[in-house]
Amino acid sequence: QVQLVESGGGLVQAGGSLRLSCVASGSGRTFSTTAMGWFRQAPGKEREIVAAISWVGSTTYYADSVKGRFTISRDNAKNTAYLQMSSLKPEDTAFYYCTARRPLRHMSARDGYDYWGQGTQVTVSS
Repeated sequence: QVQLVESGGGLVQAGGSLRLSCVASGSGRTFSTTAMGWFRQAPGKEREIVAAISWVGSTTYYADSVKGRFTISRDNAKNTAYLQMSSLKPEDTAFYYCTARRPLRHMSARDGYDYWGQGTQVTVSS
């Protein structure tokens, strides 16, 4: 069973930056074959995928709303995935979740994620 723990959320002014981290435990040596993703959910809105990354980071996906502002990355030696968020806007305010697929499943730009973290709140003030 994989456990995901996010950190790095908080309150930031519009135009600012935050970096979210997600540490995976319980994955043993399989983290390097685990596709990762970040989702978010704002109050009253459906959950949406923000970004995803392949096993070794060679392929990434971004939602149109964050393209050019957010960067997903990973450090397989540390079992950690990151989401660098820049030029933040009030509409980026949401609860952000780190997700992972089962090992050896390829990156998904939509769904199919098997493990979810507890989430971290990101609030962008105008």
